[in-house]
Amino acid sequence: MEFRPCIDIHNGKVKQIVGGSLRDRRGSAQENFVSEQDAAFYADFYKKSGIRGGHVILLNPEGGEYYEETKAQALSALRAYPGGLQVGGGIREDNAEEYLESGASHVIVTSYVFRNGKIEYGNLEKLVRRVGKSRIVLDLSCRRKDGAYYIVTDRWQTYTDVKLSEETLEELSFYCDEFLVHAVDVEGMANGIEGEVAALLGNWGKIPITYAGGVHDFSDLEKLRELGRNRVNVTIGSALDLFGGNMKWEDVIAYTKKNLFDVK
Repeated sequence: MEFRPCIDIHNGKVKQIVGGSLRDRRGSAQENFVSEQDAAFYADFYKKSGIRGGHVILLNPEGGEYYEETKAQALSALRAYPGGLQVGGGIREDNAEEYLESGASHVIVTSYVFRNGKIEYGNLEKLVRRVGKSRIVLDLSCRRKDGAYYIVTDRWQTYTDVKLSEETLEELSFYCDEFLVHAVDVEGMANGIEGEVAALLGNWGKIPITYAGGVHDFSDLEKLRELGRNRVNVTIGSALDLFGGNMKWEDVIAYTKKNLFDVK
C-alpha cells in the first residue's frame, strides 16, 4: 500500500467536496474544505515530502465558467512538481500532450474512453498511440446501482453500462499503466470505505491501483489493507489534516510505509 496524495480543483480553488454532489450547472458542489493555498503549494509540499504519484483533478467541464481558472491551477501544480503528479479531468488524445509537457507523469482518462455508456476502444487506442500505454491511468470511478458497481463519467454524474469487475480490469489493463478508482457514493463523506470495491481491486491486483473514497480514520486504512490484500494504494481527502481533517499527514505516511511490502 502506497499513499497517493490528491489536489482536487473546483472553480479555481483547491477543495474537498462530496463527490456525489458535483453538478456542472453553475459549478455547484457540496464543499467540505476550501483551501486558502493554491495548487502549486500542495504540489511543492508533496515534492518536498518525496511522495509521488498523486493526482490533480480538474472538476470543472471544459467551456464552463470556471474552467480556465481551474486549468491554470492544475498546470501550476504540474510545473511545481515535474514528473511527480498525474492529472485528470477532460483529458483527450488532442490535449494529453499539453499536460505531459507541463510536467504530468501520467494523464488520467475517463469520459474520453467511456462514451454513450460503452468503452470507446477507438479513442483508447488513439490515446495509446499518441502518448503510450506507460503514461495512461484509466479512471474507473464507480457508483452502486442494482446491486453492482458501474463506472461513472462526466465528473461522476453519468452512469455507463460497464460494470467494475475483474474482467473489466483485466481487459483494460492492456491499455494503461495504472487504475484510479473513486468509490463515488462515499467520496468526501469520511464515513468508511466501500469494502466490496476494495476487495475486488485487491483480488485482481495485477497493476497499480489507487482507491479513493470514505477513509475516515486508521481503522479504515486497516480495513482497506486487509480487504485489498495490501495491493491497493490509497488517497485520503477530507479526513487528512492538510484538508481540515483529523488524520495527521505524518502518521498516514508512516502507516503506509510500514505496510508497503507486506503484500498478501
